Amino acid sequence: MSETMNTDDAVVLAPARSAFDQDWRKIVNWGLICALALIFVSLTDMPDKLDKRVIVEPLLSMGYLSLIWIPIALGNFVTREVVLEGMAQHKKGLRELVAGVSVGAIGGAGLALLIWLLDTRDLSDPLVNWNDALLEVLSFGEGVGYGAIFWILASAGLGLAGGALHLLPAIANRLLFAISLTIVLSASLESALDDISEGFQLEWLFEALFEKKGGLSVQGAIILAVFAIAWVLFLGGQAKRGRAAVAARRELSPTKVNTVGLVLIAVAAVVLPMFLGRLTNDLLTNVGLFLLLALGLNIVVGLAGILDLGYVAFYAVGGYTAAIMTSPTSPGLSPELPWWVAIFVVVFMAIVAGLFIGAPVIRMRGDYLAIVTLGFGEIIRLTVRSDWASGFTGGAQGILSIPGADIVGIATVKGTDPQQVLYLVIGFVAIAIYVSWRLENSRIGRAWMAVREDESVAEAMGINTVNSKLQAFVVGAILASFSGAIFAAKVGSVFESSFKILVSIVILVIVIVGGMGRIAGVAAGALVLVGILGGPNQPGLLAEFSEFKLLIYGALLIWMMLKRPEGLIPNVRRSRELHQDEFLQDAWLKAQADDDDDEAVSGEAAPA
Repeated sequence: MSETMNTDDAVVLAPARSAFDQDWRKIVNWGLICALALIFVSLTDMPDKLDKRVIVEPLLSMGYLSLIWIPIALGNFVTREVVLEGMAQHKKGLRELVAGVSVGAIGGAGLALLIWLLDTRDLSDPLVNWNDALLEVLSFGEGVGYGAIFWILASAGLGLAGGALHLLPAIANRLLFAISLTIVLSASLESALDDISEGFQLEWLFEALFEKKGGLSVQGAIILAVFAIAWVLFLGGQAKRGRAAVAARRELSPTKVNTVGLVLIAVAAVVLPMFLGRLTNDLLTNVGLFLLLALGLNIVVGLAGILDLGYVAFYAVGGYTAAIMTSPTSPGLSPELPWWVAIFVVVFMAIVAGLFIGAPVIRMRGDYLAIVTLGFGEIIRLTVRSDWASGFTGGAQGILSIPGADIVGIATVKGTDPQQVLYLVIGFVAIAIYVSWRLENSRIGRAWMAVREDESVAEAMGINTVNSKLQAFVVGAILASFSGAIFAAKVGSVFESSFKILVSIVILVIVIVGGMGRIAGVAAGALVLVGILGGPNQPGLLAEFSEFKLLIYGALLIWMMLKRPEGLIPNVRRSRELHQDEFLQDAWLKAQADDDDDEAVSGEAAPA
């Protein structure tokens, strides 16, 4: 068997295998997975609910996109070849096309079966989305036979396209991915782009890209495709070289580069809200509030390693304390303090709450600690709602008529002005980032990380683990209470329904997905999850996905744990911990290569 060596990437290439030299059991298994995925997505009612969100008018909607990506992805995945060290990689050919079309056809047959069952069976009792509207979308209103045949052929073609991606050069795959991502993201962020275009007076550009009734026009899709191609071929290389130049300069003078970066970020934080509309400012405000919460939980979980599932309790303490101290309708106690004075009371109550919750559970570890903190979080919420505490918290009726945030008599920030609230949130987020950064690089920060890595060893080295954990609880509680106090002033009312356990789960997902222990990672997680999908009760850019946000949260979390457990922007230390085996294997391989080189050199020198 003849083999060739690709000198560019040092991969041994063997001749392409026969089209029918397949692992048919693997193909059938992935075909069934494709069918189940198509049926599952259909029964979540995504194709019907998202059909009104147009991507390219009149060619594609978000509803149909939720289906067509599955055969492409699985048709590409089933033909991937795992090449181990020393093994040859086969050339791609007709075999990949046959595998892709087979997986797609099996998946389409599963969707055709669902269409037939929707027409002939009534399973709406256990399956709430089993209805005629779903059948209408899947069959395009043309009947069961037309819909079944269409999806079998279309899914087979999509699987074929997924397999064909292996035959294309790397640059072509990059171009196709960039074009698809640019078009889908632009259409998904239509409302935000409309809002931003008004602020920057770019309405003409928005009108050139989008249809008046919604969705990209064909002309707009072509313009974006050209931009994506130009970015990959020309602008992307310039950006990469720019990042490399900045990284090189940072190695020479890190302080100067970091200072310039901070100044640019500060200028952007001050200037950009002036050009953004109400929608975008309000959206960024929600992102900032959850970022403030996530920065506090990042100290507790990311640095100290304390899995706190009741973190929402500190959020509630901040919100209710600010409401009681400032609202004229607060029952029982109504001092009507200015907001900037009430914030000191909020900090004091957060410290008390941190010590109250942290002290009893501080000696617990792992799952026991998580369950107990979860219980404390629910106790706080139910206590706030109870009749026993209603004399202070208002019970189920909550506290209303909360005034805006009075900033030392200079200005009053009200929820009716999203720009002012955003500036207030930016100020507190800046404080939280500075505190987190200073603590992470301090003695207490190193103590937290030692406790996270191995509490027993940290205690043996003289670290007071009890005090360290309590300090983490208190700092996290203070940052969360800031977010609660701003939330109360922004909304003008507080109810216990705003502080359910789901908020704690979402904040934890933000920290994990973004990058545990990394400030930039937490910011990225808040922007992706809350900014795009929305919080538990807050809308995101993709408002149509509000019914499916928890499903997407779960799927994203599973994918991240399997493929990138360190997060989007990982902490270096955390990344090394999670990939220690890989680092050790790489070091072993490098040592073996060095030994081989030494033996070769000594072998060449011996005859001389």
